[in-house]
Amino acid sequence: MLNLLRRSAVTPAELDEGLAALGLDGTQHVIIHASLKAFGTLEGGAAAVVDALAARTATVVAPAFTYSTLLSRPTSVTNARFTRTSKVSRDIGRVPQELVDRAEALRSFHPTLSFIALGQEAARITQAQSLQSPYQPIGALYDLDGYALLMGVDFGSNTSVHYGEHVAGMPLLTRYVPLEGQVVPTAFPNCSADFDNLAPEVHLGLRSTQVGGATLRLYRVRRLVDATVNLLGRNPEALLCTYRSCRCQEVRALVRERGLQPRLHRGLLN
Repeated sequence: MLNLLRRSAVTPAELDEGLAALGLDGTQHVIIHASLKAFGTLEGGAAAVVDALAARTATVVAPAFTYSTLLSRPTSVTNARFTRTSKVSRDIGRVPQELVDRAEALRSFHPTLSFIALGQEAARITQAQSLQSPYQPIGALYDLDGYALLMGVDFGSNTSVHYGEHVAGMPLLTRYVPLEGQVVPTAFPNCSADFDNLAPEVHLGLRSTQVGGATLRLYRVRRLVDATVNLLGRNPEALLCTYRSCRCQEVRALVRERGLQPRLHRGLLN
């Protein structure tokens, strides 16, 4: 009886139909955040997702974060070393790891907050990143009129919001990473636990479809970034969580002390 209740596996053809229903036709530059588990069973797993996206986008991008390299102090000792093939942290997902495993994909330099990209604009998107603006690949997508695709995940996975916070002028924390034999400072944001508070601000223009058990939602990056800036202009603490032990409380204290200090949008470097 239990076997009869199980959903049949989602096929690559069904996934492609879902991407087509969102309007993806091979010309868009898209950052993706995906949960394979949300589909139920997906034939081909992460490889099928990357293949489908590579066929339906001009450039596919994903966060490929490696949290084992992040240091809280400049004197912290670490044995972690970042390379092009470093494993993506487990909670970021299997799809970014599949991209990393493809030799033709390009990965940005940041030891903790790297991005991986495959396709037409991969070089310019990954080269946009800096230690002071680690989410600037989102800024590059902003300039390219790109999209953010959420595949079975909530807004807590939506890294485009972090770039909106950067432009809005949210305080950034200082953390440290090992780079070229040194330990160097890098900007680091608040957490994303309350990013769902942004969802009502961006429902207009949302494209959505269902593939298996996963809801696929497609947003313009410009809409996400601009809506974040507008929301934080009205309420600078709107996206900060209330967990007492979270770094959001450090950011909250800085917001109340200094307010927001807006930054210029900088996307593509050339």
